Amino acid sequence: MNRPIHFEVHAENPERAMQFYQTMFGWQFQKWGEVPYWIVTTGPKEEAGIDGGLMPRKAPINDTCGVIAYVCTMEVSNVDEMTEKALKNGGQMALEKMPIPGMGWLVYCKDTEGNIFGMMQNDPKAA
Repeated sequence: MNRPIHFEVHAENPERAMQFYQTMFGWQFQKWGEVPYWIVTTGPKEEAGIDGGLMPRKAPINDTCGVIAYVCTMEVSNVDEMTEKALKNGGQMALEKMPIPGMGWLVYCKDTEGNIFGMMQNDPKAA
């Protein structure tokens, strides 16, 4: 199988985006070389998951320009608390909390740069 191995967040304001993700999920950012690119560490290597990158958005988002990407979803212990945290830190609601039967609760939010991200709470009883 082909598994995701890296993700990128494209941001109008990289510093603002880094602050958002550091506050939300505890991610760490490290500048990579001389180019405006930061390596994103999302957790310890011994835990399941992927790391990624953050870079300035190359073009404004509109009907013909800007990056429109896959939604990355983070596992969280409490989707309601994390949704509230996202909204308090400059995020926006993209799609209200919904059950994924037999798996858990999923919500989509937007970060401070308009990128959509998901948060999933494990709950096999979700219906």
